[in-house]
Amino acid sequence: FSLLTAMSDVLAACNEAGQIEETNAALCELVGRPDAQLRGTPLALLTADEHGAARIRHVLDTPALQRSGTVVEVELLDAQGQRVPVDFNCTPRLDASGRRVGLVFVGRPMGEIKRAYHQLREAHDALKRTQQQLLHSEKLASLGRLVAGVAHELNNPISFVLGNVHALRRYTERLRTYLDAMHRQPQGDEQNALRAKLRIDHLLSDLPSLMEGTLEGAQRTADIVNGLKRFSAVDQGEKTEVVLNDVVERAIHWVRKGTAPTFNVQWQPGPPCKVLGSPGQLLQVLMNLIQNAY
Repeated sequence: FSLLTAMSDVLAACNEAGQIEETNAALCELVGRPDAQLRGTPLALLTADEHGAARIRHVLDTPALQRSGTVVEVELLDAQGQRVPVDFNCTPRLDASGRRVGLVFVGRPMGEIKRAYHQLREAHDALKRTQQQLLHSEKLASLGRLVAGVAHELNNPISFVLGNVHALRRYTERLRTYLDAMHRQPQGDEQNALRAKLRIDHLLSDLPSLMEGTLEGAQRTADIVNGLKRFSAVDQGEKTEVVLNDVVERAIHWVRKGTAPTFNVQWQPGPPCKVLGSPGQLLQVLMNLIQNAY
């Protein structure tokens, strides 16, 4: 009796008909019934559903059950009427002559273990999500450093182009003034023919638009580079004044230029609003929101 009482696993010794002949304190506490009430009760009646009862009956009807036994997973009803999963190890009971006279069911309630496993699985999933977020953050940081380097390399030739185009525009005005002065003087037939052949007048009228187009293209490229530099800026923890309208416009621009060129974003700038924060993180948040909406 002391050995049975000391067992933490539930025990039910049944006869060949599946009626309980012996129990222990753990089973009595689990189902909320005393030992006297359980004796003579079919073990299948303690299960929570017919599926579990059928499993118990199937084991009882198996004549060639090995000495090592078999494992049966069933659900019992506890004292509060709640389902409790129990893994029973079923082994045959033999008399002195070696004839089977019943079965012994020894099981462990798996509710706490399964809850602990479920919590462990949730913690593992959360750890994997955190690892993926860290990996994503590291990729973004690497991308930011790469973009910053590319933007820095592009900034120098763009500066040369802008400076040279501005100089060319000034030179164009001087050449136009000089050529106008020369053309006002009487010209010979050969010079007039050469002037018409080389289309000097058309060239002079077309140069300003060419200069303006080149300046506009170079300025747009410079704006893109500046945007890349702002996007790739690594925040050092300090907070600065941020114009929210500018951040929203940049976020829409980058999403539409990147993965969603056909995405129609209806945006109306609000009143001027400045906040104290991190421009890079605010831009990333807004880009994520727009990307998720797409």
